Amino acid sequence: MKIKSFLAKPFASIVSKNIKKGMVTAVDDQQAILKNLIKTARDTHFGKEHHFDAINTYEEFRDAVPIRDYEAFSPYIHLIKEGKHNVLWKGRPIYFAKTSGTTSGTKYIPITKDSISNHINGARNALLCYMDETGNTAFADGKMIFLSGSPELERVSGIPTGRLSGIVNHHIPRYLRRNQLPEYETNCIEDWETKLNKIVDETLHQNMTLISGIPPWVQMYFDELTKRTGKPVGEIFPNFSVMVYGGVNFEPYKAKLYQSIGRVVDGIETFPASEGFFAFQDSQNEPGLLLNTNSGIFFEFIPEEEIGKPNPKRVSLKDVQKGVNYALIINSNAGLWGYDIGDMVKFVSTAPYRLIVTGRTKHFISAFGEHVIGEEVEYSILKAAAEENVQITEFTVAPYISKDEGKSYHEWFIEFANPPQDLQSFALKVDNYLRQKNIYYDDLISGHILQTLRITPIRKNGFIDYMKSIGKLGGQNKVPRLSNDRKIADVLKQWALEN
Repeated sequence: MKIKSFLAKPFASIVSKNIKKGMVTAVDDQQAILKNLIKTARDTHFGKEHHFDAINTYEEFRDAVPIRDYEAFSPYIHLIKEGKHNVLWKGRPIYFAKTSGTTSGTKYIPITKDSISNHINGARNALLCYMDETGNTAFADGKMIFLSGSPELERVSGIPTGRLSGIVNHHIPRYLRRNQLPEYETNCIEDWETKLNKIVDETLHQNMTLISGIPPWVQMYFDELTKRTGKPVGEIFPNFSVMVYGGVNFEPYKAKLYQSIGRVVDGIETFPASEGFFAFQDSQNEPGLLLNTNSGIFFEFIPEEEIGKPNPKRVSLKDVQKGVNYALIINSNAGLWGYDIGDMVKFVSTAPYRLIVTGRTKHFISAFGEHVIGEEVEYSILKAAAEENVQITEFTVAPYISKDEGKSYHEWFIEFANPPQDLQSFALKVDNYLRQKNIYYDDLISGHILQTLRITPIRKNGFIDYMKSIGKLGGQNKVPRLSNDRKIADVLKQWALEN
């Protein structure tokens, strides 16, 4: 046993024990965080504007601070860009995390001296919990790759600005630097295909033990490795034992990723975003991700049926219920207040508080009143695929609204790694599972208002070519599962196979 894996054992045990203690005190910790957030931000521009000095309870806070998305929050960001201090949090942010919004263009999310540890320690704690539970610390002695954005930062109003993954790259502990790949210069390459080839060059003959990234981009890395060698990834890297992933639901990609590896490896799922590191998989034996309840973020939740209302009902952690879809709202020491991050979650446990991500609040189909969400389409296609031994590379869904009565339907654009023998039969099976999950969709089919869904097969690498065409290949970019219009669908048509 080498020194890093040897020292990791006691450290992992200490951190894991503290996290388990926090499972019991989660609600109290959340209340203490809210109290501290309000106290610290009382004299900021935001705190004065919202009368933080008069807030003593969560109910008073809820009444004083409305829900905002980035568009509504952006005036405060503009004040920071103008050089103002103490706008949302004391002083000025130490970084802006730059990210692309679906409706707001480029977003600039503040990261403060107080909030940076949330991003760093969240990922660390996920690995340490895994080590403590499984006893696998050997991977700490091998090479690790984090498929991420460029660590090069620009300055916006004097504040270092870049992709979150690039910012975090600057805070990787020294003891892991020698284990980290690719090299800094390679990570700075902006063109994804050029960067990918260079990453393969650097890692091909290394002792890779941990690989991390968003699943579709990890798959591209695996494909290039196999293309170069003719071997499965698990043979190229015999000591590869841990895969860390997040950003999208892993399930649609799992079968193909494991096939590319040639065996099953342990997985650690995380729930990071530019706004914070919200949850992580703390156990290989329990479903869901453990909510990060003691890391500078006070969480609120809006039940699905309240989303979009002028004054939606919102609850704190102590009042959440299992099995209910909620929009996730955060208040943090980054200076985000009543902030709607756009993700929907559902608790699978409240003792401790573990959840799954079920979709995006703005990614749904309700062109006909059905309000189909990501969790429902993923369930439907994965269940049908498992029964038919079909493998899915990527997919997205959009409404097709016909001018002729009874001709409208949901159009599914699917790139198959292993297509079904009978596409129409497969489509009907997916449709039936979706009807079981969504009663409104079922009513529309039963009432002959909608036709059953149609599948448009996309040729191999069609989604990659689509992402390239819009300048979003690689990095942290993802194909939306659902759209309520045909902006994506109409462009994707050019990569469709003949039915």
